[in-house]
Amino acid sequence: MKTALALAVALIASGSGTANAASDDAWSNFRAEVSKACVTAAKGLIENGKALVDPFGSQSYGLAIVSGKAVGANVTVSTICAFDKKTRKAEIGGEISADKLTVK
Repeated sequence: MKTALALAVALIASGSGTANAASDDAWSNFRAEVSKACVTAAKGLIENGKALVDPFGSQSYGLAIVSGKAVGANVTVSTICAFDKKTRKAEIGGEISADKLTVK
């Protein structure tokens, strides 16, 4: 699981230098879109998810981590989400336990 955490951190950090000359409103709207799409994509895995969105994403993807109560269990889990900037669709990874990764 340390590998999953390292991957999540690397994915989130990779977008930190990709900001272009877009307006603050455009980036805010982008983050809101990524958050909504990622929380929606995670609904089969996570109830009432909360997303931590990379401020800018990578060149091709919006990136987020979604955390919340696991569906059908009384534990907190997280998942990594990639939002394709071209297709506007989000995909999630597998379940990561709260002792490894959690968005608060």
